[in-house]
Amino acid sequence: MRLKNLFLALLVIAASLNTVAQEKAEFKPSGKVNGKVFFNYNYDMTGGEDKESGFEIKRAYFGYDYNIAKGLKASITLDVGKNEGGSDYTAYLKKAQLEWKASSSVKVALGMIGTIQFKEQEKFWGYRYILKSFNDQYGFGASADLGIKANFKLNDAFSANAFIMNGEGYKKVQDEDGKQKFGASLIYKNKGLIAKVYADATSAKVINESGNEEDLTVSALATFIGYKFSDKFRLAAEYNQLMNGTKYSKVADNHDLEGLSFYSTYTFDKKWEVFGRYDHLTSNTLEGETEKWNLSKNGDAITTGVQYAPANGVKMAFNYRNFAHKDSSKEDQSQVYVNFEFKF
Repeated sequence: MRLKNLFLALLVIAASLNTVAQEKAEFKPSGKVNGKVFFNYNYDMTGGEDKESGFEIKRAYFGYDYNIAKGLKASITLDVGKNEGGSDYTAYLKKAQLEWKASSSVKVALGMIGTIQFKEQEKFWGYRYILKSFNDQYGFGASADLGIKANFKLNDAFSANAFIMNGEGYKKVQDEDGKQKFGASLIYKNKGLIAKVYADATSAKVINESGNEEDLTVSALATFIGYKFSDKFRLAAEYNQLMNGTKYSKVADNHDLEGLSFYSTYTFDKKWEVFGRYDHLTSNTLEGETEKWNLSKNGDAITTGVQYAPANGVKMAFNYRNFAHKDSSKEDQSQVYVNFEFKF
């Protein structure tokens, strides 16, 4: 009997070791190179413009993803684009993150990470190679920053995000104040419907009218709702605010921005679709002033066009853009673009 029990025990241990070995054998560390390029030709029909037309490469991304272990992935991406210092092609570190899938409902990322302010909006819009989403386009937030974020799947419909980041974006290091940006979002998805609310806040030291130093908080609010009526048609709307800032990283007392964005797409088949978008940007009027502080940039933007995708990884779009300035002294912009995206 003892011999039989010993044999059974050894059999169970052997089976357990074999299962562990199989689980380990199932995972193999692996990596993949990726790249993406945004190229365009544009013609400016606005009167008085010195630059009438030209070819451009607005963005080139080069990256590598490596699956270190089960649930653990490292990613790095270089973003080649225009530098504020004047260089048209400067490489920035856009992503350098470690992502850990702690469980089926919790995921954590740290390092240089993608932000969550307009991730869902940009994906639903679907034409980043043509035009940035509203928050990114008008400086309400950055697409990446240094910090840590966590995603929580609450149930089949709801998910939430929370983060702490430097707040300066991926082109700058932490400022001298050492103040971080805190934020969170709540997302609802059910069938064709997606809804989202996002808020963040960060503070910085400024000199007030009395000449004294004080902390001032700049905050952003983003709301978004989109609906896919079918595989053919989708429609979305956004309302966004930036309070106490001329930009997400530039604090300015009582300088507020707000805006609306509406966009839609109709898909004919896998290769052809038409799209349209309307943006409205405005600002407040400061005490003692008669004009809005951001009048020179306030206005209404319309983008409309047709996209053709001849092969997987290649897109091209012919589109027309018009920007109607609220400043009556400035002529409305009118431009035609042919945009291309190719990736691997």
